[in-house]
Amino acid sequence: MRTSGRTHAQACPERTCVGCRRRAAKGDLLRIAVVGGECVPDPRGTLPGRGAYLHPTQACLDPAVRRRAFPRAFRGPGPLGTDAVRAFLERRAAQARP
Repeated sequence: MRTSGRTHAQACPERTCVGCRRRAAKGDLLRIAVVGGECVPDPRGTLPGRGAYLHPTQACLDPAVRRRAFPRAFRGPGPLGTDAVRAFLERRAAQARP
């Protein structure tokens, strides 16, 4: 049987985590959007505007905040609040624990 050499695997979009700066599949990262000067989690990816991507762990959020990665990613002036993202990650970690 002859084949055309094409594979049937779909290409998976990749994004870079603003915390650890490693590339990962888009589905493995949490999208962050800005609403009213505050960074908010966008797990469904439906909020309008520019998005930044982050591994859904505190270990990636802390360096992103320390390096001021969110204002740079959103191309906006001044600091952005990250309380909503931190609360979302804490809730998610609490649900994962038995």
